[in-house]
Amino acid sequence: MFVIGTAGHVDHGKSTLIEALTGIDPDRLREEKERGMTIELGFAWLTLPGGREVSIIDVPGHERFIKTMLMGAGGVDLALLIVAAEEGVMPQTREHLAILDLLGIERGIVALTKSDLVEPDWVELVTLDIQETLAGTSLDDAPVFPVSALTGVGLEELLKAIDSALDEMPDKRDLGRPRLPVDRSFTISGFGTVVTGTLVDGTLRVGQEVELLPEGLKARIRGLQTHQAAGDLAFPGTRVAVNLGGVSHDEVSRGDVLTTPGWLSAGDAIDVSLRLIPEAPRSIRHNATVTFHVGAAETPARIRLLAVDQMAPGDTSFAQIKLQDPMPVVKDDPFVIRDSNHTLGGGVVLEAHARRHRRKHQLTLDRLETLRQGSESDILSSALATVEPATASALAKAANIAEEAIGEQLKALMDDGLVVPLGDGRGRVFYSSSGWTRTAATAIGAVGEHHGSFPLRQGIPREELRSRLEMRAAVFNLVIERLVGDSAIEDDGSTVRVPGHSPEFDDAQEQIVDGYLKRLSENPYSPPTDRPIDPELVAALAEQGVIVRASEDVVFLKSAYDHMLGGVRERAAESGQITITDVREMFGTSRKYTLALLEHLDRQQITRRVGDERVLR
Repeated sequence: MFVIGTAGHVDHGKSTLIEALTGIDPDRLREEKERGMTIELGFAWLTLPGGREVSIIDVPGHERFIKTMLMGAGGVDLALLIVAAEEGVMPQTREHLAILDLLGIERGIVALTKSDLVEPDWVELVTLDIQETLAGTSLDDAPVFPVSALTGVGLEELLKAIDSALDEMPDKRDLGRPRLPVDRSFTISGFGTVVTGTLVDGTLRVGQEVELLPEGLKARIRGLQTHQAAGDLAFPGTRVAVNLGGVSHDEVSRGDVLTTPGWLSAGDAIDVSLRLIPEAPRSIRHNATVTFHVGAAETPARIRLLAVDQMAPGDTSFAQIKLQDPMPVVKDDPFVIRDSNHTLGGGVVLEAHARRHRRKHQLTLDRLETLRQGSESDILSSALATVEPATASALAKAANIAEEAIGEQLKALMDDGLVVPLGDGRGRVFYSSSGWTRTAATAIGAVGEHHGSFPLRQGIPREELRSRLEMRAAVFNLVIERLVGDSAIEDDGSTVRVPGHSPEFDDAQEQIVDGYLKRLSENPYSPPTDRPIDPELVAALAEQGVIVRASEDVVFLKSAYDHMLGGVRERAAESGQITITDVREMFGTSRKYTLALLEHLDRQQITRRVGDERVLR
């Protein structure tokens, strides 16, 4: 299904034409009917001669309601530009046309209304003026159809032209990530909260859990309607009303985005390709304040120009827009910027969650240029560099490409050595080649640094290394697996080391260790706890399995510990439990050593304390 949006100057007959075409009056408010002027968005629908059903959004023409017009222009497939034959092109005609151009609406038809009120020669003159006005815009060469909503002249030809234009449009893309910018929210008695908007990028279904951003409110779809007809599914490009359960009408605002949970989040800094319209009343300097419009939402924003200090009307450049209120946007979303009275320009989103950049930094500008007009492979590579390590799903989201469509490009990038895959299946993640080189070097360097700081230890504990690398466990495991496979490190399950690392004592340390072990062996079940040696030597002996540290102070020879462990297991198995007194009597030792041993066995999950006794786990 496609959406047609009107545009044009106030009093040029937009609503009257829509009612003549559809039989539906798009003006809903009493004030609109009394004043004969559209104030809010209006909606209608019709079936074209070819049998295709389309939605129509009627927007206000008055300059005071440009913000409302912007809310309705998002998601439009075909623009129906309305020009009254008696007045011709007017200021809001030009501003609406500039907005359609900024939003990238490339297909349009001009309806020359009230043509029955003027002479044919005048119609020809106005048509020429319209064609000159359209030149160089996205609606260049749009056909002009003289019509009269009162007499019906030209309406049949207009409908056929609309039908023909829509025949040439590609099918709506379904990225599996539905987004519904909310342009209305209200309550219906007996049903509850209802929101409306134009659905893009995915499908909604009854019973589905959804999320309202930027607040993150969760809800469930109780019902769907398109053109007042209920259905179980709503498809991309559809004007849809969604009945929501679990959320109050007061909690939903115009400009919110309804989507599925977990993939979209609001950001307050976005990288963009920005273009000022030639008719902009002024230049824009770095750090200028504007109003930012995207979808059905708006917010004050500050523009950081990344390549220049100032943009003049008609200029194009890269910028980072800092939003006062975070917004959920995705790559390639069109936007418009305005001041209090004028449309200044607009463009497309290149990066939805942008880092702060140095201005006039060539590498940054090159990357943004790739995102603006590079091939899908170029865009994937550039997007990966900003979100790595990334799953295929996260990468598709960052590049705004359907996940099922990136497989071939990813394979080519891997074959060329530009992308490094880790793991397989659903858990597979990808690095750029440069990103993987940095990650591997950082990991290997951290292991080497640990060896330098603690030369007597077998290696760095895995969890400590993961913490240093600041990685999620799943990604960390894949990184270690790849590095082990590349023979860059060795992993024994608890520690990680560089290949060939084997701690050795020097002669002086050997003497200290021999003396320490001799003292432990003299009274193996009550070993001395005074005159401690270097903790690094103790740690090395524990890693080598020569000693067991039962507590901070109590250290047993491994042979003594094994003997005590065997005795505890045997007694506990025979009697069903064992006490501190039992252990003390079995090995002729004191409570201090017995308690240290049993608490160590508890931590090792060999025994479990029940009151004053221990039982085997």
